[in-house]
Formats: sequence, structure tokens, C-alpha cells
Amino acid sequence: MQVILLNDVNNLGGANELVTVKDGYGRNYLIPHKLAVEANPTNLAKLKERQKQQAKKEAQLLAEINAVKAALQEKPLTIGAKTGTSGRIFGSVTNVQITRAIRDQRNYEIDRKRIQILDEVKELGTYKAKIDFGNGHEFEIEFEVVAE
Repeated sequence: MQVILLNDVNNLGGANELVTVKDGYGRNYLIPHKLAVEANPTNLAKLKERQKQQAKKEAQLLAEINAVKAALQEKPLTIGAKTGTSGRIFGSVTNVQITRAIRDQRNYEIDRKRIQILDEVKELGTYKAKIDFGNGHEFEIEFEVVAE
């Protein structure tokens, strides 16, 4: 029996996927628990439409990610920090400060949890951070730590 999965099912497949299962498993478990629907011509047409819409959304999301990426990689972000006489900063630069700098300098709102600083930032200079947008879309940005 062929069914179209409505949700992700462990060891079977992901949502909007056409899979072949035993008749009893499909009729007695997947369909009653609303995890799948029978793969008839009507449901297959709906599946193709959902896949088209999802591809369109992914293309739009990819275009937005590329726009943000281009804006962030133009020039390094500037982050001010208080320093001692030796050039070492008090504390450390965090992803919260990078998020604030992106918001203030580039007018983009990025969640701080998506930003990972690659090196420990304890002195003035140029460093790199990685931004992860999910689904394998990640890139590095540069930021410069300057004295306030």
C-alpha cells in the first residue's frame, strides 16, 4: 500500500513523502493516527501542489538569506569594548553584542542563538563569527573589536 506521510515518522520517512508500507500498518496505524493519507490520485495532486509551494518558499528564503549575507559581508562590523592599558578588553565579546551590532549597523534582526563566535575574543582586533540559518545555510562574518 502506498501512503503519503503528513508528519515525520521515525524509520519511515519525512512529511510530504510517498512511501510503501504493509496494508495493515497503513490502515490500522498511520491513517487512523493522521500520520498519513492513502495515495490516491486526488491526494497525489495535493502532494505535488504542496511540494511546489514548499519549493517556492525555499527559493524565497534562499534569496533573503543571500541578501542578508551580502549586506553582512560588505565590511566588518565594529564592536566597541572597554580596554585596559595593555589592549586587553574587560570581559569578552559575546553573540549578544554581535546581534546588537548587526541590528544597529546593518538593520537586520538575527537571533543571538544562531551566532557562534569562532575564536575567544579577549583583545582588540578582527575576528570571525559563524551565522547558521538552518538547513545547511551558514556563513562567516568578520567583526572588528575597537576601543570605546
